[in-house]
Amino acid sequence: MIAWLHGVLRSTDEDHVVLDVAGVGYLVFCSGRTMNAMPRIGDPVTLEIETHVREDHIHLYGFTEASERDWFRLLQTVQGIGARVALGMLSVLSPADLFRSIAAQDHTPLTQAPGVGPKLARRVVAELKDKVPQLTVAAGVEDAILVPNSETGSDAGDAVSALVNLGYGRAEAFGAVANVASALGKDASLEILIKEGLKELGR
Repeated sequence: MIAWLHGVLRSTDEDHVVLDVAGVGYLVFCSGRTMNAMPRIGDPVTLEIETHVREDHIHLYGFTEASERDWFRLLQTVQGIGARVALGMLSVLSPADLFRSIAAQDHTPLTQAPGVGPKLARRVVAELKDKVPQLTVAAGVEDAILVPNSETGSDAGDAVSALVNLGYGRAEAFGAVANVASALGKDASLEILIKEGLKELGR
């Protein structure tokens, strides 16, 4: 099992790169986000690797961040999501975006990914909502602590609900209140959270 690769970037294509590691060329499939983070040809690069071994192939999937690799693994635990769809989701949504959408139980942002319709997006939210807190994603863990679900009755949760009632998407409102709560602390009042949340959304 290959955990990571460090080598020289030899070439790039639409969905993969080739790394020269001690004279051996490794073809590694990547998300659009990872592809955009690639250095220039000839420069060194390190990728976190997920290895898929099948009867007819061995595929390597690479990520510049461990959190993206962790989400790649987690997304594929959902029925109907394979490696290609998972990479597509990670191409348009960052780990923090995915965390916020699922923690806020808002499937709409997930439908931005190719091959992900409303039905599959709802399944992702339903199946992963209890697994998300297990991820070691700094922004996500912070959001989970500071912005609990509105059903808890907390000021942060009520602020999210208030912004949603004003017409903002749930994940969008969740992220805004999370940022505000992170900056102001857990004791920030409902009024301040809503006010500063609106400013955050207006930026």
